[in-house]
Amino acid sequence: MLSYFRRQDWLLNGAVFFLIGLGLLQIYSISAGGLFPQQLLWAGLSILLIFVFLYTDWRALISYRWIIVSIYLLAIALLILTYFFAPSIRGIRSWLVVGPLRFQVSEFAKLALIIFFSYYFVRRHISIARLSNIIRPFIYFAIPALLVFLQPDLGTVIVLFGIWVAFLLVSGLRLKHIAIGLVILAIVAGIGWTSVLADYQKERIIGLFQPGYDPLGVNYSTIQSKIAVGSAGLIGKGFGQGTQVQLGFLPESGTDYIFSSVMEEWGLLAGILVLAAFAVMLWRIIIIGLYAESNFYKFFCLGAASMFVLQFTINTGSAVGLLPVIGITFPFLSYGGSSLLINGIIIGIIQSATVHKALS
Repeated sequence: MLSYFRRQDWLLNGAVFFLIGLGLLQIYSISAGGLFPQQLLWAGLSILLIFVFLYTDWRALISYRWIIVSIYLLAIALLILTYFFAPSIRGIRSWLVVGPLRFQVSEFAKLALIIFFSYYFVRRHISIARLSNIIRPFIYFAIPALLVFLQPDLGTVIVLFGIWVAFLLVSGLRLKHIAIGLVILAIVAGIGWTSVLADYQKERIIGLFQPGYDPLGVNYSTIQSKIAVGSAGLIGKGFGQGTQVQLGFLPESGTDYIFSSVMEEWGLLAGILVLAAFAVMLWRIIIIGLYAESNFYKFFCLGAASMFVLQFTINTGSAVGLLPVIGITFPFLSYGGSSLLINGIIIGIIQSATVHKALS
């Protein structure tokens, strides 16, 4: 057991623990301690799962196809169950509720898709130029994506789409296929704008390109977020002293705008530390993937890195008005038990690549 403890990538752990710790501190400040006990519980379980999952040698499990398929099918079944039986919370059917506990199934769908694609592309990346090997993974992505879209949760659909694209690109997709894909994406985007997106979603996109548009409506949150960031200064206003956060001007300050609330109370220096911790986490995931002996681990690290980068980009981009707000959390920093638990499992599997390579 001591060997497992020593052979982990502690730079990766340190970056993750820093983000979790700062997130806990900020959530305590935002909610005056009200949400803190629950988030502390989820954070503890997330860290526990990191250590639990690193003990499993996933190289052995991937030889059993039924295990990988079962994880994927379980995610589909839970999404279907959520669509038909989950209560509507803020107009979205995303959470399975068991007593006082709520679990966002779409978070598990991200993990399931990364595991499934890691297994699939290990065997198909050499022949990725075949059209069937592009269409089939699209279908595997489209099934959970459609179920998530019906909740409706457009943000998670975009993350699932990004995971699929990342696997295709790293598998050696040809330039002509990329060009064709971009044309198709443009056509789909046009159809989506006219026939799929709801009016409030269109309003958010319009507000992105017109910062002065509807300042008390669609652009209100973004304006308050910019005020929080812009007024922070070098060291911030102090713990529990952020005006936009504490007076309730900044909505969703623990989730969508967690980066802005951290900046307001802890300043530019804290923002730089958050970015540095995320960069270290990403760097170690990529390094572990590059040097992993198993191709499954290589692809899994790719999928995890692409998911984290996309979520980070959307969350921080929306905080400063560069991207529309679509409800994506900052990995390990934002409030949310489901996200913390699944991200903990992902880090545990990645750490498993380091531990079992060192022990073999």
